[in-house]
Amino acid sequence: MRKALAVLAIGLGLTTAVFAGEVSGTWETKVEVSGQTGTPTFVLKQVGEQLTGNYSGALGEAPVTGTVKGTEVTIDFEVAGYKIQYAGKLDAAGKQIEGTVDFGGAASGTFTATRKESTGNQ
Repeated sequence: MRKALAVLAIGLGLTTAVFAGEVSGTWETKVEVSGQTGTPTFVLKQVGEQLTGNYSGALGEAPVTGTVKGTEVTIDFEVAGYKIQYAGKLDAAGKQIEGTVDFGGAASGTFTATRKESTGNQ
């Protein structure tokens, strides 16, 4: 019985590790807000649950911060006085994040971010 419980505990620990997202890398994003679309890029670095990086898109460039808690991802930055937040969920393969974007309460929409495949030279 103890052996079965130990195996179960190890299995649960591995499952938790699998569901903890790793989002470091470059993400190409499609955003739709009020019928308009955009294609910003995020370059993210994750250390533990904390994110840092850079946004580049129609609004210019900005440093970003955020969090990763399990599969829940938030990315925050400020442009032209607007606090912008992307909040989404990482898929099981770790290759896509889908969710909502809030432009400081002035507008909101949806986004899908896809991890750019590494060329091996990075």
